[in-house]
Parts: sequence; C-alpha cells; structure tokens
Amino acid sequence: MHDAPTQAAEPSLAAGSEGKEPLSAGLKQRHLTMLGLGGVIGAGLFVGSGAGIAVAGPGIVLSYLIAGALAMLVMRMLGEMSAAMPASGAFSVHAERALGRWAGFSVGWLYWFLLVVVLAVEASGAARIANGWVPGVPQWGWVLVFMVVFTVANLAAVKNFGEFEFWFATLKVTAIVLFLVLGLLAVFGVLPDTEPVGLTNLTGQGGFLPHGWGGVISGVLAVVFAFGGLEVVTIAAAESDDPARAVGRAVRSAVWRILFFYVGSMLVIVTLLPWSSMEPGKSPYVAVLDSIGVPGAGQIMNIVVFVALLSALNANLYGSSRMVFSLAERGEAPRALLKVSGRGAPRSSGAESGGGVPRRAVLASVAFGFVSVLLNLKWPDSVFLYMLNAVGAVLLFVWGLIAVSQLRLRPRIERETPGKLTLRMWAFPYLTWAALLAMGGVLVLMLTDEAARPQLLWSAGATGLVLLVAGARELRNRRARR
Repeated sequence: MHDAPTQAAEPSLAAGSEGKEPLSAGLKQRHLTMLGLGGVIGAGLFVGSGAGIAVAGPGIVLSYLIAGALAMLVMRMLGEMSAAMPASGAFSVHAERALGRWAGFSVGWLYWFLLVVVLAVEASGAARIANGWVPGVPQWGWVLVFMVVFTVANLAAVKNFGEFEFWFATLKVTAIVLFLVLGLLAVFGVLPDTEPVGLTNLTGQGGFLPHGWGGVISGVLAVVFAFGGLEVVTIAAAESDDPARAVGRAVRSAVWRILFFYVGSMLVIVTLLPWSSMEPGKSPYVAVLDSIGVPGAGQIMNIVVFVALLSALNANLYGSSRMVFSLAERGEAPRALLKVSGRGAPRSSGAESGGGVPRRAVLASVAFGFVSVLLNLKWPDSVFLYMLNAVGAVLLFVWGLIAVSQLRLRPRIERETPGKLTLRMWAFPYLTWAALLAMGGVLVLMLTDEAARPQLLWSAGATGLVLLVAGARELRNRRARR
C-alpha cells in the first residue's frame, strides 16, 4: 500500500501517477469507446424519459440539453484527471490526492454502495422481462442465472467484461440510430402511410413550454440521473494498454454523441406525438414505433431494455469490484480483497503490471449485490426502498467531489507534470465552478420536490454516516502517527 496524502502535505503527483496497476491490461480501445457510448443508454432513457416529457412537454429537449451539458462537463473533468493519472479507483484516487484520505474513502465507498444497490434494480428488472417471455422460470430463478453468468464472466478475465459491454453497447447504439432514422423519415412523411407532421406537436397544446421554465427545471430533475454510468469508462481505462490515451479518446468520442442520442431522440418523440399523450412508466419509444406502424414495437423495445439492463448489471459489477479493490490498495478496505488471479500474494500499488482479475473484490461486490436483490424481491416497498433512497442523490455527491478534485489538482498537474495534460477541461476554472453551481441547484430542486425530497434526505444521511466514519479514521490515524 502507499501512504495516502493528507491535507497537511501534498506529495508529488509525478510519483503517484507512475505506479503500475496489478490488474491485467485486457481492454482495448474499441471496448472503452463503446463503453463510453453505451454506458448511459439504458432503461432510464428508453422508459424513464416518459416521466420527463409529462412534466416538461416539448421543453424536455431543453431539460436534456441542460442535464446533458452538466454530464459532459463532469466527464471532461474526470477525463482530464484520468488521462493524467489513470487508476482503477479513478475519482476516488483523485479525491484522495486532492483533498485527503477522508475524501477518497468517502467517495469510494459511497460509489460502491450506489452500484451494488442499483445492481439489484437492474437484475430484478431484467428478470421481470425474462419471466414474461418464459413464465415457467420464476423471477428469482432468472436473477440467479444473470448474477451467476456475469459473476463468472467478471471472474474469468477483464476482456470478457469488455466483450460483453462492447456488444451490449453496440446493440443499444444501433437501436438509437435506427430509431432516429425511422423517426426523421416519419417526421418528413417519407415512410409509407405517413405525412409531414410539421411543428404542430411542438407549438400546440400549450406551446413548446406548456408548463413554463418551471416544467423544464422539473424535467432536469427527472432526467439528470439517467446520465450516471459514464464514470465507469475512466475506471476501466486503467486496465487498457495505454490508459492515458485510451481514456482521452473514449471521453472525446462519447460526450458529444451521447448528447446527440439523448436530445435527438427526445426531439423526434415530441415532434411526432403530442406530449400530453405520454404516460409516466410507459416507453415513449414504443409509442413512436407504434404510431409509424413498426410491427411488434413493444417486444422490440422490451428486447432493447432487457439488453440495457443486463449491460448496466455487468458494468456495475465491474465498476464496484474495481472500486473496492482500489480502496483496499490504499488501505481503506480489507487487504484480503487485494488478491489478484495469477498472483500468489496481494499486490500493493507501485507493483509491476501484468496481473489479472481481483476475484475476491468481484465476489465481495456480487455477494452484497445478491443481498440487495433478495431485499428487492422480498421487501421492495420497505427495506429495499430505504436503501434505494439512500443512494438516490449519491451520484451528485460523487460528481461534486470530481469537480472539487479537478479544481485542486489541475494547478498541481500544470506545475509538476504539465506534459500529462493531454485532455483539458474547457474554460478552466469557470466551467468547473458553473458545474458545481448547477449541482447545487439540482440539490435545491430535490429539496423542494416532494417526490425527490426523501431521496435527498436519505442520501444525505448515508453520506453523513460515511463522512463520520472517514473522520473517525482520520483522527485515529493522526493519533497513531503521533
């Protein structure tokens, strides 16, 4: 293990960034590129976007622009730091170097908890769809199949994770592109039995902003968390042949295309159909495909959502295992989790590369994932609901620490290792501060929204508990040093 920095002393970044990861370098550029593109294309977009349209009307396009811009800024910051200092713990390592051990500990464990809880939602959602196709297999049986398959895949080799995500992301991106093509053809009346729709649905029924700017802001609150998941690409970059170059290329290719997919598909939906016809909980994509006469639209979208859920399950299992492995490297998790396949003993940071898979970290993450799934199946409206609320706003805490870390580390990188700044944050530090203000605005919105307030309060409680533990550990370490 290495000695983590404290706020009283700032070690050279050059030394910390040269350490080799003991994990295998099995991910290729195509894996990271597709992970970046497909990482946030999930059920939140295909199904959850209906709730955003219901509150914002056609203004949901602006809601996605605002939320997408915030996600792009966060990814640019994270890409800058990850290209300069690639590590399997990504933003947890950056937070530790920028603010101290308490920050790395807090953001790392909170993000791990977020992933393993959300993993249960994805496994259960995919099982419900599969149970509809094959009712003879109970929902818990499908959950067991999915968890076993992806656990084995993640235990075998990192390239298995990369291949699964490559093809999952390829299917999701292909589905979005086909939807955009069919939608545009329908908008212009090129498809059989269609006529040009013009701007009727954008300007009628209350206009483009039927609920005013308040509706747009409410739409931001409904869709911003759909952009979570992009962070995994910077964690995965540490297991590529050239982490700095790989993460830079993945971030550059992802941010603009993702915004195009999200905003473009929303524009097609609200142009083709009246916004008032959208129902929360029902996919607006299915409604559009039905309206233009695509046979079996519901089943097609079921397949796409099913793949999206399995993709997220796979990515969350991977990301959680690497995060807890990184915490163990830095002495913030049990050392037993440092055991890597192909190695006879635990490895510490600074070791030579060429290792394998952190199998104990994978098993620890999937074990808690199994517990979360069981709680979701047994007590979805009580115990598991409290857990889900406890991670509802954690993503904003993670994003906030990414921004603060970038504000602290950018001047140090420029001073100590300027050659590593191959990917730079736009208009630093102004856009970083703007992103922080936007995150604060979202938190205020959650506090004033009756539906979102419980998530914020429970998440604040979980965050406060982790910070309390981090503070206690910091005091103990200081006393030990004395």
